[in-house]
Amino acid sequence: MGEYKYLFGPVPSRRLGRSLGVDLTPYKTCSLDCVFCQLGPTPKKTVHRQEFVPTDSVRDELADWLKRDGQADYITLSGSGEPTLHADFGQVLEFIRLKTAIPAALLTNGTLLQFREVREAAAVANVVKVSLSAWNHASYRRVNRPHKQLQFDQLVAGQKDFRAQFKGQLWMEVFLVDGMNSMPADVGKIADYAEKIGPDRIQLNTAVRPPAQDFVTALSEDRMQSLRHLFRPVAEIIAEFKAKHANHIQANQATIFSMLQRRPCTAEQIADIFGMHLNEVSKYLGKLMRTDQIRAQRERATVYYAATDRKEKDHADI
Repeated sequence: MGEYKYLFGPVPSRRLGRSLGVDLTPYKTCSLDCVFCQLGPTPKKTVHRQEFVPTDSVRDELADWLKRDGQADYITLSGSGEPTLHADFGQVLEFIRLKTAIPAALLTNGTLLQFREVREAAAVANVVKVSLSAWNHASYRRVNRPHKQLQFDQLVAGQKDFRAQFKGQLWMEVFLVDGMNSMPADVGKIADYAEKIGPDRIQLNTAVRPPAQDFVTALSEDRMQSLRHLFRPVAEIIAEFKAKHANHIQANQATIFSMLQRRPCTAEQIADIFGMHLNEVSKYLGKLMRTDQIRAQRERATVYYAATDRKEKDHADI
């Protein structure tokens, strides 16, 4: 996949099985600056839609991949930012629907569904995953840190309007951060809004991968289990509390770990060295951190990852 500029994977996904990613925006081009984002802080938030990458080039890469490989459970618009910011993301979805039987998925934060043209374009997908991790504008600002033109009521109204017209599967991710939006009473308020929107599936996530802000703390699996029943339908937990053991994942983890034993690196450096997408790198870093093989260290605004010193780890286990 290294020869493609806008496609990555297919990568293993808890939501979507084996998913081919389509990246339509430059790194961290987003309308939000969520404290928990696995890709780090948003340098400059935007709600201005434009053709960030050439639509024709994306279609050409997809056509080539379908001819040469074409094996995936989903083709997913996701990647380094908010895909609905791309002015022609709907054309990419239409191309996928026209050229292959592989279902098309759109992973969006839902902020731009307040606009009719975005809803109409998104409705081409087979599956759309939206996000809701707040219950009022104050919590929205605290957890998601939206662009100044965005309001919480617009987020909810846009998702409700989209649900009313969308014939496919609507999924919703609720991302919980310990001490920020995890009190049962607050989660219950999020659940009330979720029920009004009416998704087919609700998925709970937490910060099992390295987050944008170092104060972000994950909820335990037990606490996630205790909160899932507040939702209708009952939420499923998609956070990977246990590392997977697929051979290709283990091989990539071993390669990254071997390099981090020699020198600390940022996630971006790892992606460049191995020709991986940042989404892939963040999965492997999350698994290595959960098994205490590596640690994160912050220097000014930059996060480096390094192998855990064996003596340090043995001492911590005593």
